[in-house]
Parts: sequence; C-alpha cells; structure tokens
Amino acid sequence: MTPRVVALVPARNESDRIVETVASLRAVDEVDEVVVIDDASRDGTGSAALAAGASVLRIPRRAGKGRALEGAVRRLPAAEVWLLADGDLGASASGLGPVLREVLEGRADLAIAVFPPAKGGGFGLVKRVARLAIRAASGFVAREPLSGQRAVTAEALDACRPLAGGFGVETAMTIDAVRAGFRVVEVEADLDHRPTGRTLRGFRHRGRQGLDILLAVIPRALGLR
Repeated sequence: MTPRVVALVPARNESDRIVETVASLRAVDEVDEVVVIDDASRDGTGSAALAAGASVLRIPRRAGKGRALEGAVRRLPAAEVWLLADGDLGASASGLGPVLREVLEGRADLAIAVFPPAKGGGFGLVKRVARLAIRAASGFVAREPLSGQRAVTAEALDACRPLAGGFGVETAMTIDAVRAGFRVVEVEADLDHRPTGRTLRGFRHRGRQGLDILLAVIPRALGLR
C-alpha cells in the first residue's frame, strides 16, 4: 500500500506566496493532502490557501511555528509520512520531491532539504549556533540545521514529540531523531524562500530564532528531554 503523505505548511502573513506554495506542493505526485496552519495571520493567508486547494487549520492567537505544527499533528488524521514546508517557498515548493522520496523509498526516516547558496540573509551566527548544538547533543553534523523543509515518517516524528516551540522546532527535531536511532539525511533541493536580510526586521527575526533554539537545546543538554 502506498504511504499516505500529508504536507504541513505553517504560515503567518504569507498571502503573497501561499497560493503558489500550495499549488506547487499539490503538484508533487506523492502528496495526498496539503494542510496550511494559519497562525493568526492578518492578511488573508488562510482564505488564499483554501482557495488554492489546501485544507486550513486556523489558529486564532499566535502560537509560533513549533506549537502550530504540534497542534496540527495532534488534530489531524494519521499519516504515514509528513512533509513539512514553509509558506514562503512559492513555486519552488515543487522541488521537495527528491526530499520526500528519500523517505518514501526507504533510505531515511527524516530527510532535510539543503538550500542552494543564499543570496542574502544575515551573518550566519544563528545557523552556526544551531549546527554546533546539534553536533554537541547528537553527534550529527548538519549542513542546513535550520531548514524547515523536511520529510519524516510518522514513527520518527512521534519520537520528537511534543515538538519544541517556535523556531527551535527544527534543531530539536534533528537532535531527537538522531538520539532515537532514526536515519537522518540531508538532501540538496532546488528551493527558494524569502531572505530575512540585514534589516531591523531581519535581525529581530534571527534574535527570536536564536532564543527559541536555546530554549529547545538547553533541556536536551541537561538531560531533561
């Protein structure tokens, strides 16, 4: 029997890209359903996603990425494989096919997409911190420690739950999956998303991201998780 694949797309204020993201994920042959988790958007993200053919879970008050994903997995019917994708991938979301197939064809339990070289962004400090944290906590050497574009079996995802909050979800998931003995691989994929840039907004985003990563890593470093 072909495994059921559900794509989960946490999104907040992504109305300008969510339609293309949904359409491109639906074009991936192996994807059975696309579910957008509208995290208290104020710009019509949920309505746009619904019109594009996605199922939509609406969160009335902002939950953050990790809690949004955890709530969706808890509420939705079971899937054999979950495909996690950010809402700002746009048309490039169709490039997740090779990542998904690593899991579907039995070569990995968790496959993480590696983006092409970035054309912008910050100074890489948060990425370096996440990479060091993953290596120290699990021994896994990650090229793309912050990538939210992932295919994961239900069993591997269950081993990582409850998912870490906010932007710490990816770092924590990698650590937990490796520690639990699951096969984790990174896969180069032709993807593109909105760079945060070296602006005040970008630095604020990376500050929140760094804090969330620390909050996810500390209990794992202390043996509390």
